[in-house]
Amino acid sequence: MNDFLDRKLSKRFRTFDDDRNGFIEQSDFEMSVARLAEEFGHGEESPARQRLLEVCLGLWQHLLQVADTNTDGCISETEYKEAFALGLLETTEAFDQGYIPFLSAIMDIVDQDGDGKLTVTDEIRWTGAMMHLCEQDAREVFRRLDQDEDGFITTHDLLEAIRAYYFDDSPDSPGYWLLGSLDS
Repeated sequence: MNDFLDRKLSKRFRTFDDDRNGFIEQSDFEMSVARLAEEFGHGEESPARQRLLEVCLGLWQHLLQVADTNTDGCISETEYKEAFALGLLETTEAFDQGYIPFLSAIMDIVDQDGDGKLTVTDEIRWTGAMMHLCEQDAREVFRRLDQDEDGFITTHDLLEAIRAYYFDDSPDSPGYWLLGSLDS
C-alpha cells in the first residue's frame, strides 16, 4: 500500500468512526444514518431511512467479516487498512457492489426533489451530518466535483469521485478531495 492510499484510508476510517473511539462499530453506522436522516426530515419510520440503515448494516456486516481479524466485534484502523491491502475493493466490480446501493440510499434521503442533482447546500448538509465534514471542506469538495460548473453535482459525479478516491493515485483527481483535505 502506498503512502497516498494509506492517508486516504486513514481519512475514511475517521469518517466511519462516528464516536471517535478509535474503532468502527455497528453503532457508528447506526448513528451516522440517524443523523443524516434527521437532517433531511426522515423519521424512524421513513422507508428511505430504513433502506439506508439496511444498506449500511449490510456494509458493516461485510466489513466485519473481512476486517475484524481478532473477532472482537469492532474494527481498528490497522484491521481496516489490512482488509484493503488484502483486496477488499480490489476491482471496480467489488466497488460497485458495495457503493452503488449505498450512494443510491443516501440520494433517496438527500436528493429531495429526485432529480439526481445536489446543490452545495445539500453537499454541506449530508457530508456534515453523515461524516462530520466541516462546511469549508464540503464546499471545496463540491467545487471540485462540479466540473461543468453548473451549480450541481450528480449521482454520477459522486460515484466517479468515490471510485477515484480508492483507485486513482493522482492528487489531481476529483476523488482526492472527496472527504476534505488529506492533511487534516
